[in-house]
Amino acid sequence: MRHVVLLSAFIVGVPFLFSGCGSEPAPPENGEQPEQAAEQSEDTAETPKDIVDTAVASDDFKTLVAAVQAAGLVDTLKGDGPFTVFAPTDAAFDTLPAGTLDELLKPENKDKLTAILTYHVVPGKVMAAEVVGMDAAETVQGAEVAIRAEGGSVKVNDANVTATDIECSNGVIHVIDTVILPPAPEPEVKDIVDTAVASDDFNTLVAAVQAAGLVDTLKGDGPFTVFAPTDSAFDALPDGTLDELLKPENKAKLTAILTYHVVPGKVLAAQVVGMDAAETVQGAEVAITAEGGSVKLNDANVTATDIECVNGVIHVIDAVLLPPSE
Repeated sequence: MRHVVLLSAFIVGVPFLFSGCGSEPAPPENGEQPEQAAEQSEDTAETPKDIVDTAVASDDFKTLVAAVQAAGLVDTLKGDGPFTVFAPTDAAFDTLPAGTLDELLKPENKDKLTAILTYHVVPGKVMAAEVVGMDAAETVQGAEVAIRAEGGSVKVNDANVTATDIECSNGVIHVIDTVILPPAPEPEVKDIVDTAVASDDFNTLVAAVQAAGLVDTLKGDGPFTVFAPTDSAFDALPDGTLDELLKPENKAKLTAILTYHVVPGKVLAAQVVGMDAAETVQGAEVAITAEGGSVKLNDANVTATDIECVNGVIHVIDAVLLPPSE
């Protein structure tokens, strides 16, 4: 029934093709036979434009056209397709927060603009009668748009479909009243070393791991749990200690200290608080104390937890741990 209601709305206003039933059509005044007149009519009928030219010819899609040009998508949307475009009007772009569009049109933001525009495009030619029977559609951008048809109206995500089935030579355009934004990409999960490198808090730790030759180990499969001292933690060591540790002749001592911060396996914070000690890769144990919502490893405070890595987890501590033999 929902399909019947929507489709009946689409055909309202179609003019009657015949003024009376059973009457013979009058011969053309120019003496042409009906077949000749029909052929001439077909020859002179306007050929549908492609998606880009259809948008250019409209007064409603000036901003969309400018965005398509800035993203370098003109040739794509003039290609064979077919494509289904949910096209935001100029008014839809005007409702974006102030300055958003200007930022998106900058050359350095081309990738972001492209992602947004291709999120409005569905592969294939999907007419309105098909759209109303769908609950989602995968876009050219890769993510899906949600489709809801209720009470004679259709929404794509939070945008209302205001006009449908604008035929193009390489697809179809449906008009929407809101710019729809793709979901934010999932943050890339890096290995332990790359996670530390990407942070501003572990520059000294990264230098120490490199000096000790532990990069390949901590980029390996693991999994590992690293209690990672911040740069401030290293700065709190006695003067000259770090410089000495970073010397090649002290590599074994540095390695022992660093591996004392690593526990085999992936031990999340919820498990750590239930432990009183953990054996480290170095071989000795660290003492764990959980009291009043805070956790200590030996005398170091845990200041952040559960930084996920593809090969384990990092917990941040505010002091450098020294193994019992040091």
